[in-house]
Amino acid sequence: MTGKPFTTISIIGAGTMGAQIALLCAKHGYQVWLFSRSQHTLVQATSRHSQELESLLQAGQISPQEQSRIPERIQLSTDLQETVARADLVIENVPEVLELKRELFARLDALCPPHTILATDSSSINITEIEDVTQRREKVLNLHFVSPVWDDSLVELMRGTATTDETIASVRKFARSISLVPFVLLKESSGFLLGRVWRSLRQASLRVVDEGVATPEDVDRAWMISTKMPIGPFGLMDMVGMDVLRDVDMSHYNKSGNPADAPARIVQDKIERGELGIKTGKGFYTYPKPAFQSPDWLKGNED
Repeated sequence: MTGKPFTTISIIGAGTMGAQIALLCAKHGYQVWLFSRSQHTLVQATSRHSQELESLLQAGQISPQEQSRIPERIQLSTDLQETVARADLVIENVPEVLELKRELFARLDALCPPHTILATDSSSINITEIEDVTQRREKVLNLHFVSPVWDDSLVELMRGTATTDETIASVRKFARSISLVPFVLLKESSGFLLGRVWRSLRQASLRVVDEGVATPEDVDRAWMISTKMPIGPFGLMDMVGMDVLRDVDMSHYNKSGNPADAPARIVQDKIERGELGIKTGKGFYTYPKPAFQSPDWLKGNED
């Protein structure tokens, strides 16, 4: 484990992000525990891992031997105590509900060894809203990943009121050890760095559609052509998931009381129809082969 600040990483929550983070850590040699209360969710995570490993193999990023060995480093569990008993770092990925996270951090504080660092991957709840339920404020922080988490992505670190330089240094070293670029925020910021920029873009894109100015497809086409990006705002929303977007916006709305921060009607409609994005096979696009991946679509020649 030379060069690695930790040995065992525990991931709480086996949804899209939790599953990705678990596989990324295992890919880089860490022993990983992945927890969910639902055995079905763990089975789904394993399926996602198999698909992603096959993609990495086909892309030449891993060998056949690594494809077999990486999953062996991941232990699945529905027992929280078992999951964190030997954890050096715990990364929480449960829904964006403040009380749920506070209850979980109180349990983690009681169950984890004294040296364990506790991190939340929340995109809208600051660690300062959670830290008081623990007895280890010097060892808690926000650790916000960006999907997809694969190599050359980034991760944002944000301190609590008492987070030590030693904790930040260890987690920063961990981020680099899994091929992520760490950004340490200079001060507390709701929505972090990238999230604030992304949220502004997302809200503007949704307003354009809600006002009948353009379709989601045309918004994405305009964005992709002008920025040379491979995906547009609505494709990104599908990647994140409508339910996650709703929870993030509700968190902001509950703090501000500003109707502009409430979840967009178009997102609520998608949730009611079960169209959550990639995870359900349909959102603003249909998966696994969304229209925006076609060169003809980008040029507007799909007809």
